[in-house]
Amino acid sequence: MARVTTGYKDHIAYVTLARPDKHNALDEEMVQAIIAAGQEVAASDARAVVLSGAGKSFCAGLDMASFAVLAQRDLDSFVMDRTHHDANAFQEVAMVWRRVPVPVIAAVHGACFGGGLQIALGADIRIAHPEAKLSVMEMKWGLIPDMGGMALLPRLVRSDVLRRLTYTAEKIEAQQALDWGLVTELAGNPLSRASELAATIAAQSPSAIRAAKRLIAQAESGASQAEVLLAESAEQLALIGKPDQMEAVTAQLQKRPPNFR
Repeated sequence: MARVTTGYKDHIAYVTLARPDKHNALDEEMVQAIIAAGQEVAASDARAVVLSGAGKSFCAGLDMASFAVLAQRDLDSFVMDRTHHDANAFQEVAMVWRRVPVPVIAAVHGACFGGGLQIALGADIRIAHPEAKLSVMEMKWGLIPDMGGMALLPRLVRSDVLRRLTYTAEKIEAQQALDWGLVTELAGNPLSRASELAATIAAQSPSAIRAAKRLIAQAESGASQAEVLLAESAEQLALIGKPDQMEAVTAQLQKRPPNFR
């Protein structure tokens, strides 16, 4: 069976981790399938993405059987080669969602551990079930977060929280994750809420949404104030007076939903 399924409806891409019998645990086949799904939706005309997991969990992290497979690889090359832009394949399962040019919303339930948490961190927004459990779990196995976690976590949580989560590998409740900034909001049905939010985003100007994601990424990258202000101006100039912006204005004046083509 496919490790990941992808479908489209009303300008929204629905990407589902589809290994429910293993709580969507990550093996190399699933890693490649996740990357392929991200690349597919990035090349599509989707205006938003909903990322979820089938079955009882979002993703329980690395499939431990994968350790045996990895031990047979040339680890130096496998870990150190930059096969996907600035990342290796295991890092790209999270970073690919940052490369998708439209907003990605993760619907998190059940276990969201280790690599699974890092995949969710790659999304723009995370909606979690109140009973979801989250963990930066690598320390349990004598490892460090190495699937994009250290590129993503420092943007979301305080340094002391980052260190506690990394050093202890403890599982935390969804409410604690919300309080610490790991998730955006809680919902009894995360997939439904993520879909609702995606529909709101998909109804906005497609070109403005893409510009906003590019601009936010630059603002968060450590760019100087001057660079961010210049990027603001350049992105705005590319929007003003263009068809999407004119339709947004016209729809507001006519008090109707916009119809972006």
